[in-house]
This record gives sequence, structure tokens and C-alpha cells, in this order.
Amino acid sequence: MTRCGKNCQSGWRATIWAGVIAGTMATLVQVLLWLVFTDDFPAILYRDARLTAAMILGGSVLPPPATFDVGIMLVAALIHFMLSIIYAALLVPLATRFKTVWALLAGVGFGVTLYIVNLYGFTAIFPWFAQARGWITLIVHAVFGVTAISVYRWLNLRAPLKIQTPSRDKARNKF
Repeated sequence: MTRCGKNCQSGWRATIWAGVIAGTMATLVQVLLWLVFTDDFPAILYRDARLTAAMILGGSVLPPPATFDVGIMLVAALIHFMLSIIYAALLVPLATRFKTVWALLAGVGFGVTLYIVNLYGFTAIFPWFAQARGWITLIVHAVFGVTAISVYRWLNLRAPLKIQTPSRDKARNKF
């Protein structure tokens, strides 16, 4: 986390918002890419929701059928946003360490690394995620990284912490 003096909660709020907004943006981009480049929408959305929900609910929810189920969608959304917040918390130290362009590139690198870890590493535990590998998923992970960095930086620049020293402020006001 960044140094934030008395107001450290704002850093965590920015992290949480960065994760939620990045998770939302990544999902929107993924849906858009599916609509443009595949004929599988909405079945592919339902499939991915079932793949994610199976992390908690077990393999019995895996497709087929890749149909809409409110319970599965809610569990998948909960997992998606929890992981988005955790991943944003891992990423935000890079947001403050680099200048803007380098921070955004670090976000892309983080997203690509996250793709490799999630879809190649974690398939040892959740083998059903292997079917979600592909260029759309790779791009979406990069979008997540860039968005998380951007949102975190924007929130911190928008509400910068001002540590006031009473003696200094009084001295400035006299002139």
C-alpha cells in the first residue's frame, strides 16, 4: 500500500474500487469480444460462470448444459469480484512505484502473468479452466491489469492525502 498517514482507509478503498471496476471492465470487454469474434454468446458466458462457480460448488455445476442459472451466476460473480479485489491488492504497489506509462505497462505485464498463473498454473487444482484458454481471455487479463492500475492512480490523484503541519500552515498564512 502507499503511504497514507492517518487516512490509510482511503488506500484500501481505492484498492477495492480498482478491483471491482477492473473486474467489471474486464467482463465487459470479454463480452464485447465474444459478441464480435464468436457465435457462442451467451452460452460461453454461462460456461465460464459455471467454470468459476465450480471452484466452490464443485464439478457438478460444470457444463453441459451451459444455461443460465441465477445461483451459479451469483456464486461466479462473488468469486470473480473477490479475486479481482485480491489481484488488485497485489497490483497496486506497482501503480505508485512507476510513472504513468511504466505503471500501465506493468499492469499489462501483471495481467499476462495472471493469465498464465490462472489458466496454466491453477489448472492443476481446477483442470476445467483449460477450456477457457485463448486470445480473448489473454486480452481480458491485460485489460484487467491496465484498468486496475488506472483506477487506483486516478482515485489516489483525485483525493490526495494532505499531511498538515500546524506550525508550517500558520507561518504560510502570515505572509
